[in-house]
Amino acid sequence: MKFIKYLLVGFVFGIVLTKSEAVSWYRIYEMFQFQSFHMYGIIGVAIATGLIGIQIIKRKNIKDINGEPIVIPDKDKGSARYWIGGLFFGLGWALVGCCPGPIFILLGAGFWSVLLVLFGALVGTFIYGVLKDKLWH
Repeated sequence: MKFIKYLLVGFVFGIVLTKSEAVSWYRIYEMFQFQSFHMYGIIGVAIATGLIGIQIIKRKNIKDINGEPIVIPDKDKGSARYWIGGLFFGLGWALVGCCPGPIFILLGAGFWSVLLVLFGALVGTFIYGVLKDKLWH
């Protein structure tokens, strides 16, 4: 019963992403072709919401669902790994037309071809797990 709230939040998040067309391959294609502001607007609102939310958490000392204080560590100095990771993420997003969250939303909507994308994401995660000790972090 404890996980029903998480399932409900995920369900609502899926509805919001679907209704905003953030899971639409055509919208993603338009974004990477710089033909539409739609997805950039969604991403911008998400960034603004995150910034405001983090400031509220820090200033009000809000606790997590278990009553523990939320600790947000300072950013580290190196940015090369973020650029490289972002490049891989963006290339994958552009090639398959979805990022990890919408994979499950599209499966729930009956787009079974996304099973190939899920398989690729799982294989990539497995390969990272095998190689993570050899990679720079």
